[in-house]
Amino acid sequence: MAKEAFNVLWLQSGGCGGCSMSLLCADTADFRGQLRQAGIHLLWHPSLSLETAQEALEVIQSCLSGQTPLHALCIEGSILRGPEGTGRFHLLAGTQEPMLAWVQRLSAMAQHVVAIGTCAAFGGITAAGSNPTDACGLQYEGDQPGGLLGRDWRSRSGLPVINVAGCPTHPGWVLETLAALADPQSLSADQLDALGRPRFYSDQLVHHGCTRNEFYEYKASAEAPGDLGCMMENMGCKGTQAHADCNIRLWNGEGSCVRGGYACISCTEPGFEEPGHRFDQTPKVAGIPIGLPTDMHKAWFVALASLSKSATPKRVKLNATSSHVVVAPMIKKTRLK
Repeated sequence: MAKEAFNVLWLQSGGCGGCSMSLLCADTADFRGQLRQAGIHLLWHPSLSLETAQEALEVIQSCLSGQTPLHALCIEGSILRGPEGTGRFHLLAGTQEPMLAWVQRLSAMAQHVVAIGTCAAFGGITAAGSNPTDACGLQYEGDQPGGLLGRDWRSRSGLPVINVAGCPTHPGWVLETLAALADPQSLSADQLDALGRPRFYSDQLVHHGCTRNEFYEYKASAEAPGDLGCMMENMGCKGTQAHADCNIRLWNGEGSCVRGGYACISCTEPGFEEPGHRFDQTPKVAGIPIGLPTDMHKAWFVALASLSKSATPKRVKLNATSSHVVVAPMIKKTRLK
């Protein structure tokens, strides 16, 4: 007997659509084929589907009636609750009903609910500043449980909202999450971290696999954009704190923010959009960066940094503040004698 297709309905709320754009950069020439291979049937996606708006509404109504099983509801973008809790800042086209009402009804029918991107997970950039649209995540408002569905909400599978956080998300995180959900029992509650993110990527740090780790170890720091050195001390990089596998699971098979010369801004974390300082600067207190590596005590960091800087090879020190390698590694015989 053929296995039942895993039906996915994808809606976009208050966001830029960047997660969908990222999804199309999945490491395959056949995106649809990758979905088929995992047994995933995309019922509708606002950018990728051929159905008209009226046909899309028919698909949604079929899910609400139970005629079409809704296995995963994916929401991209934050939920706009304004003005004054009515949600009428964002109406689903052709319905004159707030998107938040549709999301609430569909969430009650879905086997799983997946927040695609940091906006849908925590509010993200849409909720920054004075938040005039009263934007929030599906089950979080920043780092506080709540959001649209509430702290205690659970889907029909018994799981909370699965937060595939990132701005944007890596296509692999999305596809692996959906594939795991399509395979019964492959994604359980203990495989989600404390913020509801799949642990297969959130148990890693962006720091893991960073090509600048030699500079980090010696605390040989970049001083200007384009320098090769570690960007943590001066350039605002939060790779030692950000939960993601960006430097292990490369983007488009070859890149990441830090490999492209940009500091990690910790976009998988709630509140990343308002760090309280410029993204390209590292605030310090008494010369010590305020954002220390995860699990490292300040005193240990100071001691380690002092020792590392005193032992920094000339090659590493000179290359750190250059845009290219100015001193190559020494050639040395390695045969055992």
